[in-house]
Amino acid sequence: MTDTGFLSDLPLAGELVGTDFEGWSPELRAEFETNSYDGEVGSRLLSANDRVRVWEIRLAPGERWHVHRHVLDYFWTAVNAGRSRQHTSDGTTREVSYDAGETRHFTFAQDQYLLHDIENIGDTDLVFTTVEHLDSANAPLPLDRR
Repeated sequence: MTDTGFLSDLPLAGELVGTDFEGWSPELRAEFETNSYDGEVGSRLLSANDRVRVWEIRLAPGERWHVHRHVLDYFWTAVNAGRSRQHTSDGTTREVSYDAGETRHFTFAQDQYLLHDIENIGDTDLVFTTVEHLDSANAPLPLDRR
C-alpha cells in the first residue's frame, strides 16, 4: 500500500510501536482499502454550517472507530485524559496518551490526507471534539452517515 499523499511529517501524537504493517490483521488491512475515502471523522456530527463541521468521537474502553480519511484542515481537543492505539495508512502503529484539553492542529495541502483508525486502550471513555474547516485546500468528502 503506497500512499504518496500521506503526510508523514504531520504532528502525529504518541509513541511509534510498529512499522511496515507489523501486527496488522488481513481484516485491518482490508478496512484501509474499503474505507479509504470515508469522511466520517467522528462518531457524532454535532454541528455543521458553510464554514465548519464539529464532531464528537466517544469511545468506551476497548471500542474502536473505523478507518477514516481526513482531507480538511482540522483540530481535535481531548475532552478527558485517556489512551489510544492508532494505525495509519503508511503502515505505522502508535500508542497515544492524552491530557484533558490537549489540542492538535492539522493542515493539509491539496491532495494530502491522513487515513487512520483509533481504538481506546484505556480504562475510561475517550472523548474528543474535532472541528473541520470546510474552506481547506481539499474539497470535503461526502458523508455516508452510517
